[in-house]
Amino acid sequence: MCPATERPALLVDVDGVISLFGFASDARPPGRFVNVEGIGHYLSAGAGAHLRELAGHFDLIWCTGWQERANEHLVAALGLAGELPHLVFSGPPGAGARHWKLDAIEREAGDRRPLAWIDDDHAGCEVWARERPGPTLLVTTSPGTGITADHVHRLVAWARAPGAQP
Repeated sequence: MCPATERPALLVDVDGVISLFGFASDARPPGRFVNVEGIGHYLSAGAGAHLRELAGHFDLIWCTGWQERANEHLVAALGLAGELPHLVFSGPPGAGARHWKLDAIEREAGDRRPLAWIDDDHAGCEVWARERPGPTLLVTTSPGTGITADHVHRLVAWARAPGAQP
């Protein structure tokens, strides 16, 4: 594990990681629907337990277009201990050539802090992750399944030795 000052950050997306979509209606994964500002979201049954486990190894940070609304709607629904910091995005998704989350990620984590990012869309971020000076791990989920025990095991192994391949 990193020293306390170097505790790795885990950036957590919501849609496709916690809020699932794209699964066949007759093959729904374990979970439940919740109403978020008039929109139905299907929350993974295991997401809360997975995030609680990961909180023992990482500083969790919301990395989602939900921004502060993730705390408003998900902390209690997932059984999290409290609110998480969240990234603030300066522009709309798709406004530039880079992935729309990268500027906010760089402002939050700098270029050297160990950083893992779980999301269903890391399109175009692989080179960024390889070239980032600090240890960086991208974990890509399937939006119909979201975060799984395998993802958690991979992330925990990485947190114990950031930069090593899990």
